[in-house]
Amino acid sequence: MAGLESAYLLDWVHLNVGGTCFLTTKATLCKRRESFLHRLVCDDPDLSSAKDESGSYLIDRDPAYFSCILNYLRHGKLILNKDLVEEGVLEEAEFYNLPDLVQLAKERIQLRDQSGPRNSSINHVYRVLQCQEGELSQMLSTLTDGWKCKQVKRRTIEWRIPFASSQILSMSQYSYGSGDQGDFLVVMSKDVTHMRSDSSPTIEQTEKAKEMLDRGARS
Repeated sequence: MAGLESAYLLDWVHLNVGGTCFLTTKATLCKRRESFLHRLVCDDPDLSSAKDESGSYLIDRDPAYFSCILNYLRHGKLILNKDLVEEGVLEEAEFYNLPDLVQLAKERIQLRDQSGPRNSSINHVYRVLQCQEGELSQMLSTLTDGWKCKQVKRRTIEWRIPFASSQILSMSQYSYGSGDQGDFLVVMSKDVTHMRSDSSPTIEQTEKAKEMLDRGARS
């Protein structure tokens, strides 16, 4: 009897998931007795199922994520291709009634969200604008696109050219309002997300930018 049961579990099963054909064993599909797939191949009378003309079980789900489901049943690990996301695995795991995989996907999502965007870093970009006193209120009230005012300082000779041209990566712009007659310097900042690559180092806030902010704070 045990030999017959082993032979039964080694039978190969054809599945048609969203138009993509998969081939696996009954032993793999029966790893979790409470799952949809176990009930499907064991011909659960309470579960309606259909087959295509070749005899494959028809499942109307996303085939891209079904590979993750099969691999989890095979070796108990969640492996994602680079074009798949954890939320998709969670959705499919809930449909196939795989509670352990549901929990694993939720833990992956939580870990990902805590660590921030993958392959990216947030950098502080600064912009210094010079304007006359009458233009100051209007300029501050119309800041858009994530820019925030960090400091407003009456212009002095000491601050006339606070950044060298080589620091343009951290200073996006240094411009004047009306010619060279501005009365105030406005320091603005913005958080910009840069995608990392092995060949491109992360752009960081320059020492000159820090020095300018520290100088303003002490004055």
